[in-house]
Amino acid sequence: MGEMLRQRIITGLILAGALLATLAYAPHPLQALLFALVAAAGAWEWAGLVGAKTAAQRAGFALVVPLLCFLLWQRIGLADQQPAIEAQPWLAVSAFFWSAMLLALKYYPSGSWLLKQTWVRAVMGWLILSGTWLAVAVCLTFDNGPKVMLMMILTVAAADIGAYFVGRRFGRHALAKEISPGKTWEGFWGGMLAVTALTFAVWQSLPPTYLHLSFGSILALGLATAGASVVGDLTVSLLKREMGMKDTGSWLPGHGGVLDRLDSICGAAPIFALGLLLVGY
Repeated sequence: MGEMLRQRIITGLILAGALLATLAYAPHPLQALLFALVAAAGAWEWAGLVGAKTAAQRAGFALVVPLLCFLLWQRIGLADQQPAIEAQPWLAVSAFFWSAMLLALKYYPSGSWLLKQTWVRAVMGWLILSGTWLAVAVCLTFDNGPKVMLMMILTVAAADIGAYFVGRRFGRHALAKEISPGKTWEGFWGGMLAVTALTFAVWQSLPPTYLHLSFGSILALGLATAGASVVGDLTVSLLKREMGMKDTGSWLPGHGGVLDRLDSICGAAPIFALGLLLVGY
């Protein structure tokens, strides 16, 4: 086993353990705070995509994210731990943003001049990271919130793992050659197949109180979440390419930076949370 792979596995196990402990034992306000700190760490690294050079510049940029999280917490009333229907318009805005990013990725490099604007990349970072935190906080307000949150992460992981193995074995056609040459259409569909299998297993295990949720609606939610995770991944890859960066940071040995682990979740979380509200979970 190579040193890099060993580091990757060890870091992955530590992250998984920390996540499970947070979901299982931390009270709701503490969960929200901890995830806001993770978002702030992602913002610290995003500051590099904006061109921040000093620690003070990075800190100034990063502090905006927990402030936005606090304002959303107060505005939507997430402290009540009730299904946050008031968050739906905010999540819809986030979903619209990711739809726009899908078009931007499709037609890249057309329009890349816009991404070269520092203020555009800055606003993107603040909106994406605070929107991700909001989606996570909303997921935690549902019945069995920690399990709902874990389900979202498993969906993203299934899409990633399926894409990796199928792409390595059968990958021939580039998904976004100019953005991330390693990703293929075969891998993408392998990820979708893995998510379909996961969704079926979850739907089969749902208790009777959720019989009103059809397999079709759950599958649509799973596939949309997986697709959005790919858009999130490619968006950060595109910004790194524009800035000539390989990784956004080095805080996570074997994985790069926090943002390198968050990128897929940034795209997936708002779609997942909004979808749960729409299907009547």
